[in-house]
Amino acid sequence: MKEVKTPKRPLIYYYCIVLLIILLFNLLVTPLLSRNQVTEVDYGTFMDMIEAQDIGAVQVEDTRILFTDKAGTTAYQTVPMEDPTLTERLHDAGATFARVMEEPVSPLWSFLLTFVLPILIFVGLGQYMSRKLMEQAGGGKGSMTFGMGKSSAKVYVQSTKGIKFSDVAGEDEAKESLAEVVDYLHNPGKYTQAGASMPKGILLVGPPGTGKTMLAKAVAGEANVPFFSISGSEFVEMFVGMGASKVRDLFKQAKEKAPCIVFIDEIDAIGQKRSSGSGYGGNDEREQTLNQLLTEMDGFEENTGVIILAATNRPESLDPALTRPGRFDRRVPVELPDLAGREAILKVHAKKIKTAEDVDFHTIARMAAGASGAELANIINEAALRAVRGGRTIVNEADLEESIEVVIAGYQKKNAVLSDQEKKVVAYHEIGHALVAAMQTNSAPVQKITIIPRTSGALGYTMQVDTGDQYLLTREEIENKIATYTGGRAAEEVAFGQITTGASNDIEQATKLARAMITRYGMNEDFDMVALETVQNQYLGGDTSLACSPDTQKEIDRKVVELVKAQHQKARKLLEDNRDKLDELAKFLYEKETITGEEFMEILRGGERP
Repeated sequence: MKEVKTPKRPLIYYYCIVLLIILLFNLLVTPLLSRNQVTEVDYGTFMDMIEAQDIGAVQVEDTRILFTDKAGTTAYQTVPMEDPTLTERLHDAGATFARVMEEPVSPLWSFLLTFVLPILIFVGLGQYMSRKLMEQAGGGKGSMTFGMGKSSAKVYVQSTKGIKFSDVAGEDEAKESLAEVVDYLHNPGKYTQAGASMPKGILLVGPPGTGKTMLAKAVAGEANVPFFSISGSEFVEMFVGMGASKVRDLFKQAKEKAPCIVFIDEIDAIGQKRSSGSGYGGNDEREQTLNQLLTEMDGFEENTGVIILAATNRPESLDPALTRPGRFDRRVPVELPDLAGREAILKVHAKKIKTAEDVDFHTIARMAAGASGAELANIINEAALRAVRGGRTIVNEADLEESIEVVIAGYQKKNAVLSDQEKKVVAYHEIGHALVAAMQTNSAPVQKITIIPRTSGALGYTMQVDTGDQYLLTREEIENKIATYTGGRAAEEVAFGQITTGASNDIEQATKLARAMITRYGMNEDFDMVALETVQNQYLGGDTSLACSPDTQKEIDRKVVELVKAQHQKARKLLEDNRDKLDELAKFLYEKETITGEEFMEILRGGERP
């Protein structure tokens, strides 16, 4: 999309105007105020007055002679002549050599020049610059101070490099829903004949980085219509009423350019639920802005050709009046891509770089489970950067695999040197995870194990990759995951008889899973199918809050401890029963620092070491 911009003069242009006016004032007005009111006479008259001894004060200069009569009431001036005896004759005539005072200017003229004229000049200059500054700030005729009442929406028109639906991968359902909007903008008559009307507003919801903004631009690119883009936070101003004024101006522009698309990003900044009490300051301003938005959306006539798109990752916080039918009629989920979607996204972004022919994007997509579109684009870019650091112009599969590890765990720490004992503990810890996972059924296969420290703080990690997407988990599968998390600590206990601080993240993940089993998944016989915990901000980390009494919370804590403890004991028993494999694999990892899933399984099955 190409943004339409109005040419703007630089600020130095207005500074030059001010400087020019000041110079003209000094050159024209100041000399006028300081000039004497004198009578011009010839040199002969000057000589006659000397002879008549009618000279009072005299002031001889290089370019003129100033003098007064004997009474000092009138000032005269004449041109100087070559006269060596002039001084003596002036002295004999009784003249005094002193500065000739100017005759005062008329009081009215002085008032007009010194007071009224400067005020008029600077008032006019202030009005001119104020108008120009409002235009620079996006204001215009009728806008408020410095354009605060003017919408700051960016207007885009279609260009040859506009984003199309083909540039957006992994969101087929969202594209199918939005394709109907494009068809309506192209052929509105077809819908009018059938008595159908397009939704006035379409709300795109989903986690950050899933491509909500890109989908909105793709709609505008496909429809080839003007596209207004503005963030919800840009409506919020310090003064009450400014945001509502911006909303009015935005919709006024949209009506003038219909058919068009108005896209409001992060609409939750102004669309949050209104409180029952009276607000002050910013809250009052936000609610006025929301009220104006509600009025403008519901005030559109049918089939005007203006489509409102909005994006948010906090749909639960929006006001019900905003999401009701008649305003945002349609809600389009833009979720994290599945396996096929991740593969398609990787291929789209890989078109921008040179990749080896043998790159298996399906494998890379499986390794990047849970990644958003933005993260997948970053993975491709990191792979290209790694290839450049290696002196190559073609990206291979190893670059892509390493870039995934960079996104997950950070870069390798080149200067991190572990002692032999620490390295051995980390090796047993990571093999403990992998061995517990491999000895249980329905666990994801091990892809890679490494004990190379990363910038994220991890001293090592075990990567497990599912063969496909999994949408449902059984109780047994979740318990196996908890046991796998505890496998690292269990390996330290079995091998060394002591524990370290390396299991902090494992403890956090195991506890979170165990609590979710009891409070949200109903996988406990005592509580059965009772919701004891609610999820808030599902797209922004999934924070939870308990909805039960303090006594019940204590019981939940006790059951969480029992569950994690039971899985910890199970993991420890698995490792004790397979102590020889634990030692063999830990020694192999200690020597090589990084091993693949194939090497791990080969040793586990009793084959020869690779």
